[in-house]
Formats: sequence, C-alpha cells, structure tokens
Amino acid sequence: MSEVITVKQTNMENIYECEFNDGSFRLCTRNLVPNFNVYGERLIKYEGVEYREWNAFRSKLAGAILKGLKTNPIRKGTKVLYLGAASGTTISHVSDIIELNGKAYGVEFSPRVVRELLLVAQRRPNIFPLLADARFPQSYKSVVENVDVLYVDIAQPDQTDIAIYNAKFFLKVNGDMLLVIKARSIDVTKDPKEIYKTEVEKLENSNFETIQIINLDPYDKDHAIVLSKYKG
Repeated sequence: MSEVITVKQTNMENIYECEFNDGSFRLCTRNLVPNFNVYGERLIKYEGVEYREWNAFRSKLAGAILKGLKTNPIRKGTKVLYLGAASGTTISHVSDIIELNGKAYGVEFSPRVVRELLLVAQRRPNIFPLLADARFPQSYKSVVENVDVLYVDIAQPDQTDIAIYNAKFFLKVNGDMLLVIKARSIDVTKDPKEIYKTEVEKLENSNFETIQIINLDPYDKDHAIVLSKYKG
C-alpha cells in the first residue's frame, strides 16, 4: 500500500489533500473520532494527526470539490440540514469539517439505513439522525433549528421541489444550498443537461441565486450538483 508523503490544507476549511509516494493525491478530512472509520475508508496518520481518506466515488460532495467547486459553504461551526443522509458516508466527513461546535441534522427515510446512520452518530455527537420523510419538513420542524447550509441528495422526481420546501422552513436568508440533481430519477428519457437547466430555473424562480453548476461525471454519471444562495 502506498505511503503518505505530505498532507496539505486546501483552500477550503478543514479539507486536506494527501499526497502519496506513488504520485497520487486524495482528499481527506481530519478524523473527529480517531481510530474509527465509517465506510471502510483508509485512515492516514501524518505528523501526529489522523485523517480519513475521502472517496469521491462514494461521496458527491468530494466529487464536486475535485471537479472544481469554487467554495464550500460547509465550514467549522456550520449548521447543516442534510436530506438523504443514507448510512453516513458524506455526513461523516461533514462532521469532521464542522467540528464539535457545528451541527449536522441527517434526514433519512429508510428505517434500515437510519440504523446504520445511528451507529455513526453514536461516536459523532455533532450528527443528529432523523427518521423522516423530507417531503414533510413540518414533521421535524420541532427538532431542527435554522441552518446555514441545506445539502440535498435524494432520488425523487420532485427532488428540487422538496429542497425548496425545506429551505422555506429551515434555511437562513443568504444561506447556501448544495443540491444534487439526479437526472435519471427525474426523467430517464431526457438529456441530463436539459434536466439540469430546468431544475436550476425552478431554483431561480424560488429566490435562489445560482453560484455554480458542476457535472459530477466521472464520479457519478448523469448527476450534477448546484451551489446556490437563498435570498429568502
């Protein structure tokens, strides 16, 4: 197995680049819970600090960063509402980034998957798992505060509408949204580029200002991620 040569801070807070002796580079985050990984990712020790390799083929946020995301609104102390948290792969790296003074509320609809997310949250006190349907944000309104960032990764035909509805409940004015657009979940017959355009128009018609659109290929085929700012 290749050995780490150096770990450098990227231009994004609490996100690092690991260089290995075979010439390869990987994203990584500083492990909030040393000696424990979440999804089989490699743990990297460098100068007395432990980092977790961040696999862009397993995490769309990592893919977006490698594809040129200009700015990551998720930083130390950020409050995040994550729709579609699944078993905890990406939200665990969010947990590393926001540190203990941040909060990550993870909404997941599948009881089986939430059980896996709960295991992750047991070791990470800044993750708050919620078994809920993202179509009904009023069902978790009593436990989720207003957030700085809304991250949406759900495979539904009306995924953008669900994101907008949740923003109205929870996203602060001038807060940021990272929306994963899954073209094949919306319409398998259309060109993904047409779908991305249509979904972005929905956002802009709902008081979102588009900052950046990133095609996630080759990490996730027929997926894009949209970074936008909520104007309220």
